[in-house]
Parts: sequence; C-alpha cells; structure tokens
Amino acid sequence: MKILVIHGPNLNMLGRREPEVYGRTTLDEIDAALRKRATAAGATILTVQSNHEGALIDFLHAEGWDADGVIINPGALTHYGLALRDALAMLKAPIIEVHLSNVYRREPFRHTSVVAPVATGQIAGLGWRGYLLALEWLLEEKRA
Repeated sequence: MKILVIHGPNLNMLGRREPEVYGRTTLDEIDAALRKRATAAGATILTVQSNHEGALIDFLHAEGWDADGVIINPGALTHYGLALRDALAMLKAPIIEVHLSNVYRREPFRHTSVVAPVATGQIAGLGWRGYLLALEWLLEEKRA
C-alpha cells in the first residue's frame, strides 16, 4: 500500500509558526509518526512539502497514479489552489483533507475549500493527530 502525504505552504514552519494555533509538533515529527504507523501496517508513506503549488502538482503527477490514498493539508492553497484541486481530481485514490486547526472557527475566508469537493473526507481541528486519523482510515478502508 502506497500513501502520499502532501503538506502545503508554510507547513515547514510547524512548531515555530503560531504554536497557539498549529501546536508545537514539527513537520518532521508528524512525518515520523506517520511512517512508524504505516511501516507497522506494511504500508509505504511518501511525503512532500512545498511552498509552491507546482511542486505539489508535479509530485502528484509522478506518484499519484498508483497511490492507494492521499492525505493532504493544502495550507493556504485550500482556498484558491485550483490547479492543485484539478491534479487531485485526476486520481482514483481516496483523498483525506487535513487541517491542524478548526478552520470553521477562524476567519471566514478559511471556511471555503476548493479541495473539499474532490476529497473523500476532511479532518479539521484535531492538531497533528488528524494526520494519524486520516492514515488509520485509509489503512482500514484498504482492508475492507
């Protein structure tokens, strides 16, 4: 089983960026937790983080066709990343959109996701553990 984990703009600053909103867990720590759980389940995780939409799209084009699942935190691209949304829409794999904070309790512009209509599901507001919940769902879905 191959699962892609995509982190959008500014997520490389986790642990330092607004820890009262995004927590103190770093991106490396999130990826390590995901790898540990995936390895225990016999799955492979491929991760990417970029502050550039095109790099995320290139990753999806290269790795997405045979992926069994996608976990994506698009960051600010959530609200306007139409090219990223279109790249996700091409895939057959289930897509779980993850947000560390509860975007619906924040500024109104954060309430709209262009990714949500092509995602299988969305997890918001549960911090870094939202990524693990998304992984658990994908692992269970594949077993079903």
